[in-house]
Amino acid sequence: MELIEKWFSDLRRNYGAEPLVSDARLGVFYTAVEISTGNVGVAFTPRDLSDTVCCPKTAAGAPPAGQLIGIKAWDLAKYAFSPSALRRALGVATLNALSAAAVDCYGLPDGTVQQELDALEAAAITPEDRVAMVGAFVPFIKRLKGRVISLNVIDKHREALKPDERSLWIHPQFAIEALRKATVVIFSGSALVEGGIDELLQASRSARICVMAGPTTPLWPLPFFRSGIAVLGGIRALNARELLTIVGQGGSGYLFERAARKVCLIDSSVWPSRAAA
Repeated sequence: MELIEKWFSDLRRNYGAEPLVSDARLGVFYTAVEISTGNVGVAFTPRDLSDTVCCPKTAAGAPPAGQLIGIKAWDLAKYAFSPSALRRALGVATLNALSAAAVDCYGLPDGTVQQELDALEAAAITPEDRVAMVGAFVPFIKRLKGRVISLNVIDKHREALKPDERSLWIHPQFAIEALRKATVVIFSGSALVEGGIDELLQASRSARICVMAGPTTPLWPLPFFRSGIAVLGGIRALNARELLTIVGQGGSGYLFERAARKVCLIDSSVWPSRAAA
């Protein structure tokens, strides 16, 4: 969890406020946390968990339902280091809320922000690229299929791809090999919750550009830029209460456009042409 630890430490060092948790929703597809500044962060809710059986043995590892409101946001953010995937989702969502609060207070600490820019556009992928995608981004697959030398989609769930896309699927056990061959790597922000992001980044070092995209993607850029991710494509909440409602009622990321906007952060030292666009 080296990258997440760097994110937590850098954010804590630069943002000294002590907000409380004012709301938390653990939805089917996403988890959302609101802090007392009014900022909301979201994170992917993991599925296919082995630790979700409702019995005393596993209850100790689950989030303490009914006891989250009013606790210190920094304490909940520490859940990002938990061995429990559901707790990690709450921790990452809280770190995203704290990141949004820090940007509101002090501005963006590094990089160039592009409102409504698609992360795929920022990557400027060419027909000569070999693309590896960690997590099945359906709209990205549609736009890249047949338009690059190769496209590999690494995902635990083969059924996440349409029948005519399943030839692109790579089992996670072969992820390292696929990433080492890629010139462009696109990570789902959900990798921060699912685990293994540090190994995946290490395997991607030869890629010319790495992108992280999706609602879980942080918008506190420096730790991610320093770890080799040059483009961060996430969201900023426009209507916190509506975003919480969508998450709490089982809404997927496709519905977030009603309550949030896309934001793309670009590391100008790595990708100056896109940052200047």
